[in-house]
Amino acid sequence: MSRSFIALVVVVLIGAGPALAQLALPGAVAPSAAGSVEKLYRPKSAAKAGPRPPPSLSTIIGRPLLLNGRSGLLQFSGKGSVLRIDKLRLVGEVISDAKQPCSIDVVGASPIETKSLARPDGLLRFEADIPACPLTFDVLDGAVLSPTQTEACVFKAADCQASPAGLWGPDGAALAKDSKSIERTRARAQSEMVTNFKELGARLKDSGKAKDFARDQAGFSSVREEACRDYAHEAAHGFCATKLTEARAAFLRARSDELPQVAAKNR
Repeated sequence: MSRSFIALVVVVLIGAGPALAQLALPGAVAPSAAGSVEKLYRPKSAAKAGPRPPPSLSTIIGRPLLLNGRSGLLQFSGKGSVLRIDKLRLVGEVISDAKQPCSIDVVGASPIETKSLARPDGLLRFEADIPACPLTFDVLDGAVLSPTQTEACVFKAADCQASPAGLWGPDGAALAKDSKSIERTRARAQSEMVTNFKELGARLKDSGKAKDFARDQAGFSSVREEACRDYAHEAAHGFCATKLTEARAAFLRARSDELPQVAAKNR
């Protein structure tokens, strides 16, 4: 996988049917020029707290996750750094009749083992070698994010095709009661994203890449809004927008950490 996995993981839905959702994260994101992101609430403690560690696997183990909060099922088990897929149900369309929906349970009698790919974009990343449907995903707090696929997974024996690409999270219908808490979390993520971008911008000041990050960030809000439009009841809770913002903040921090630190007087 390329280092821009998180940069390419904002979900843009294409095609027909929820399980064929396609994910397209914006290249490298950096806050917009005229202050739309910078003016968002920023906790006073954010600057002192430093970068947060990546979300723990405990936030996803044993919890049923749905694609876009509405379909399929993804459930993990594990301990420590070991992560297994106990359930993976994909919802898609019948190959012989695309107008008809279908579902396929991918996991057989034994859980599917995953392999750790470390943290190339700031978040824990895993892959599962599933013959008919290879799966790669990053771990967020209470959700996982899987990148877009060029083609749907085809299960010929079941006459079904589907895609795991998208944000797997809690049932969207059950999140409205947590909207205030989610809003506070999103504000912190926005603040971290801004802080991380400024640090990255300072380290890229004398290179041509700074403009690329700035251009991508300018469109981040609109891309995020489009990407999360299909998450169930998103307008009532904003969970998807929060998770994608957290992913962006982690990505920017990872890119910044790759570069030499800038002297304080130059920041």
